[in-house]
Amino acid sequence: MDDLKGKRVLVVGGGSSGVAAANLCLRRGACVSLTDCRTAAELFHLDQLLPEVGRDLGGHSAALFAGADLLVLSPGVPQDLPLIRQAVARGVPLWGEVELASRFLTAPILAVSGTNGKSTTTCLLGAMLTAAGKRVFVGGNLGTPLCAAVDQPWDALVVELSSFQLETIVRFRPAISVLLNISPDHLDRYADMAAYCTAKGRLFLNQGPDSVLVLNADDAAVLDLADGCPARRWLFSLQRPLAQGLSYAAGRIEVRWDGQQLFLDTDQLQLRGLHNVENVMAALAAALAFGVAPATAWQAACAFRGLPHRMELVRQLAGVRWYNDSKGTNIGSVLKSLAGLSGPITLIAGGKDKGGDYGLLRPLLAQKRPQLVLLGAAAERMAQSWSDLCAIERATSLEQAVHLAWRLTPAGGSVLLSPGCSSFDMFRSFEERGERFVAAVEALPEQDYEPATDR
Repeated sequence: MDDLKGKRVLVVGGGSSGVAAANLCLRRGACVSLTDCRTAAELFHLDQLLPEVGRDLGGHSAALFAGADLLVLSPGVPQDLPLIRQAVARGVPLWGEVELASRFLTAPILAVSGTNGKSTTTCLLGAMLTAAGKRVFVGGNLGTPLCAAVDQPWDALVVELSSFQLETIVRFRPAISVLLNISPDHLDRYADMAAYCTAKGRLFLNQGPDSVLVLNADDAAVLDLADGCPARRWLFSLQRPLAQGLSYAAGRIEVRWDGQQLFLDTDQLQLRGLHNVENVMAALAAALAFGVAPATAWQAACAFRGLPHRMELVRQLAGVRWYNDSKGTNIGSVLKSLAGLSGPITLIAGGKDKGGDYGLLRPLLAQKRPQLVLLGAAAERMAQSWSDLCAIERATSLEQAVHLAWRLTPAGGSVLLSPGCSSFDMFRSFEERGERFVAAVEALPEQDYEPATDR
């Protein structure tokens, strides 16, 4: 099946990864159709689809599934759709876009997964390899589909992978895998936490003794998932010293590997917060395992300024700091972002409910006592979980939420957009949500600002 010439390939899902997969299959000589239950007006990447690809939009044609030699599934499409189940039962192979791309790539793949910190760590690692003079592709779940990397002269491919993408790998085999952490997420898709963990654990499915695992030594779920994998291990820890690996204490990262020892001062980093120290340690471990010189990797880490929509300081207005953390799409992410702030806080949260346990945030809310502004489909369930701990306001739009926060937050405080939910009830993506937040904050008139009194 690696030779797609003349094969009938059906790509299910018309997002960016589906379009990239369809184009790749067509270039490899397949007869390709793309199917999506959405209409053309609801799909934003069809202008990139090669005209020779057949389009089955606004529903799914059973005949296309019945005649397919291969199904390529976009990550947002669950495998339990009846037409997919029937095709698989007939023996039709089912691949994801990442699996498809990996069949046609020769450069080593460095794969990064976890519940939180994936995008930052992926881009950090890419920056370290680029600083070492490597031709590096950086993409996957954070943006550019892996299929777009095929037929280009890369020295390495650094790929962020979601649990959805890992569900549909078959032979995908990274040279280096990084698993950052595991906390509840996507429980609107998975039956329970065990099913979510199982999907994440597929990262190690095909790795052998010649490959490398980079693992969070402080996360029992991460270590459990890697148990039994024969790959070599690099560990990192915020909580304890390690005889081999990377650990943190008193503002320094200690690196121990192959009998060598190195100390790095985290004050040199532009990234802030202990969660970013974890991300830096994970990226450093992968870069060193790949052969990057420690000084080169560290210089790249110190130059890295972070990514948009991830604890991005948008503005300081009348003594209030406004943070855009629109990528905070689960409660674990909100925990890390909220924990890093001090003083009066207004938290803007809510969106499409992913089935997360909002009770996990209660201890930190009891400690921080932020003012809450809730919006979106999850607002009611959030309010039920937190109303005894914090004052709550409701908003019907993000712009209204910004104006409420503007009125509620005193000088010396912070406003944090960290939704704890996906964006799809009100926006096309977390990026659009973050951009709308930034625009609303930047539109606030400084001359008319009347800060709240300290609560």
